[in-house]
Amino acid sequence: MNKKIPAVGIDLGTTFSVVAYLDASDKPETIRNSEGDLTTPSVVFFDRERPIVGKEAMKVSMTEPENVARYAKREVGKDFFHQPIRNEQLPPEVIQALILKKLKEDAELKLGTITKAVVTVPAFFNEPRRKSTQDAGQLAGLEVIDIINEPTAAAIAYGVQQGFLSERGATKHKERILIYDLGGGTFDVTLLDIDGYQYTAIATAGDVFLGGIDWDRRIIDYVAEQFRQEHGVDPREDAASMQALMADAEDAKRSLSQRDSVSLSVNHNGLRLRVELTRSQFESMTEDLVQRTLFTTQQLLDRAKSGWQDLTRVLLVGGSSRMPMIQEMLAQQTSSPVDRSLDPDECVAHGAAIYARILLNDTDGEHPQIQVTNVNSHDLGVLGMERETGMSRRKVLLDRNTPLPATGSARFTTREDNQKQVSVDVIEGGDASGKNATSIGRCLVTDLPAGLPAGTPVNVRFTYTQNGRLEVAAAVTDTEQATTLVLERTSGLSDDELTRWENRICTGFMQGELELSSPLSDLEEPLEILIKPDAVSNNDEEILVAAIPVATETTPVLADTDQDVAGDDTGEDFLAALADTIDSDEEEESSTEEAEESAESVDADLDDFFNNFD
Repeated sequence: MNKKIPAVGIDLGTTFSVVAYLDASDKPETIRNSEGDLTTPSVVFFDRERPIVGKEAMKVSMTEPENVARYAKREVGKDFFHQPIRNEQLPPEVIQALILKKLKEDAELKLGTITKAVVTVPAFFNEPRRKSTQDAGQLAGLEVIDIINEPTAAAIAYGVQQGFLSERGATKHKERILIYDLGGGTFDVTLLDIDGYQYTAIATAGDVFLGGIDWDRRIIDYVAEQFRQEHGVDPREDAASMQALMADAEDAKRSLSQRDSVSLSVNHNGLRLRVELTRSQFESMTEDLVQRTLFTTQQLLDRAKSGWQDLTRVLLVGGSSRMPMIQEMLAQQTSSPVDRSLDPDECVAHGAAIYARILLNDTDGEHPQIQVTNVNSHDLGVLGMERETGMSRRKVLLDRNTPLPATGSARFTTREDNQKQVSVDVIEGGDASGKNATSIGRCLVTDLPAGLPAGTPVNVRFTYTQNGRLEVAAAVTDTEQATTLVLERTSGLSDDELTRWENRICTGFMQGELELSSPLSDLEEPLEILIKPDAVSNNDEEILVAAIPVATETTPVLADTDQDVAGDDTGEDFLAALADTIDSDEEEESSTEEAEESAESVDADLDDFFNNFD
């Protein structure tokens, strides 16, 4: 393999991060950080002079919690981190960048200058979060040559470990594996086929707000409540005490994977209490969290029209998968092996390092050893309005779990005579009405021919590429005039903000004050459009959307259509995901009323679901 350009694989985790590379014998190896550890805590302490990342930041979090940023990965895609740091609002990308910078510098102590990396993300990350992760890499001084899903990276590491990528192994080996990835802050599950060198994701699902820290919080709440009952005060109300509780709860969770009971000591306001916690108690208080992962996994298999009996193995990934309750739950569902052969902390970074080498070899003209096919984790669609009802409606162009790259197309119509521009809102996820959708951006067609009457059809083709960008081709039906557009995301940091933060990080970060701009709404930022000639077929698709002039603020109008529009969950709200799934299972065509079922109905369906696994 080519070794001219050093490249690393980075698992940028919620609680811990790991960086790896391929050694001289092409074996993946984790790079120890400057403290000598294989994993680096994803924690940043903002000292008055410079940021401190990792173990030292963890230590300081006990004394200055207000200046410590933890779990920033859960807030990627938002405008700002939830708490101001030293009177500044920091974008999550900046916190992530400081962690990446630490990993880069530690890798350079061993390998020399590092400029390129593959960074992993949860498979269920939507596009704004993926773009924000790429931006964080740029801020850290890295060229992120690709973003790869964490379960896919783990599968690649598994293939290398088992010798499937040797010439003999690849030609003979076929598997269908379920990758169950329970990390510190996120949960992913991916169904993936291995056929020789081909790694094909069939379907993916997940919950970006479910991970090991949620098990920690159950311990925190239990211990704090015992303390409150004993002493009449709640240690969670004090930031420093809360930081101590978080550390103790994480240690207790890990110990309970090996022991039947642990003892936690709580100190707050000069008061003390020792609390005993058994594994049985811990499993009881977190049973609903385990069931959330099972629900998501079963939902994935159902959508993929597959079953537990079709699996050759279940591959465990993520440090939180070490918990016996997880392994026992999975063993109850399948007779296939529940495989713990991978190091759950390091395997994702190892797979990313292997993939980085493959990409660089491909760039240099060498044939890559592994072919990876991913799927989109959320529906891609456009948002408009029904003519008769005036209600918002989503039109899905690419269903979730479509193999990438993929293309979807639709026909729009102009609303005015001599309209010069067309604007269409592009979204991910959401229900039939567009509720809970994530805005991706605004597709602009700016060079319509003069003199077009109102109602002129415009064909638009959306291509979802492997690198996570949308390419948009548009053509006026009557004239066959074609233009190609690149959709620029409206979320995340602008180019100017990226440059400003990049300069600040490079010059020590804490010097000077940042001029913060107000958060923009999803579609307020103008887009940079790259236009080049391209051909779009002039077919007889139904007219779906009446596209609007850019200057107006009204919503596009959808023409009559019997197209089914299925709901899509975001992983942020378990009950919302259940309600959405129940709707799509009961009737093929959703309505706004059906998407907003009562909480009682959702609870009933939830009980029915869980009863099936008693």
